[in-house]
Amino acid sequence: MARPTVKAVLLSPQRPLGDKPLLVVGPSLGTSTLLWTQAGALLGDDVDVVAWDLPGHGISPAAKEPFTVAELADAVVELVDSIAPGARFHYAGVSLGGATGLQLGIKHGERLKSLSVQCTGAKLGTPEGWLERAETVRTQGTPVMIQGSAQRWFGPGFMERQPELSGRLLHSLRDADRFSYAFCCEALAGFDVRAELGSIRVPTQALAGVEDTVAPPSFAQEIVEGITAGGGTASAVSLEGVAHLAPFEAPGHVADLLRTLIAWSESRGAGQ
Repeated sequence: MARPTVKAVLLSPQRPLGDKPLLVVGPSLGTSTLLWTQAGALLGDDVDVVAWDLPGHGISPAAKEPFTVAELADAVVELVDSIAPGARFHYAGVSLGGATGLQLGIKHGERLKSLSVQCTGAKLGTPEGWLERAETVRTQGTPVMIQGSAQRWFGPGFMERQPELSGRLLHSLRDADRFSYAFCCEALAGFDVRAELGSIRVPTQALAGVEDTVAPPSFAQEIVEGITAGGGTASAVSLEGVAHLAPFEAPGHVADLLRTLIAWSESRGAGQ
């Protein structure tokens, strides 16, 4: 397996990196850095916000071979090293981006200052379901996923309130490379870190949308229990009216929660 390559977009104002804490934010399957644009703008005065795209999504090149979620975490570290070699950073990710965050905490904990995993789980769905979706998208393309994703992604009434914004995000799904999307599904089919959560030592926040049918609040609770059972520090927060894309649906609330987590982690010497 070749490690996938991921590219990033700066969401905070252009300035020399290093003066402010670095926050790296990760996407949900089928989305792009657009997922984080609003929350990133709200955080941009306090932290440097760098958002990455999944392989074959947004600006990241398509994947040519299968990869694991752990290899996505390696790719994120490689990305950070390309912009700030060896830097320790805060990380927040949604769904597959959140799963990548758990792998960062397990495998690259020494690089993290804090971790916010959102609308995700230590295991998501079933291997059979993901492999079936991979096959469907390989043969029919990503547009076949639009209707189902629209129902899963957004809480009640969100698309009616924000038609242009939700439409733009669904265009990210339509434009994603079908083969890379399928590889992402296969990575999720093989993802299960429930037994490894106890090794996460970085301060962790698990956010869940009350309306999320993919990763309900019980998934966030399971993450927190797994981390604290190993002696780590973690807390769960449930967001009312939010489904599967917390920073997109409730950017102000998510930005506030991240600001608090980052400030707390920085003040305690980033968990050292």
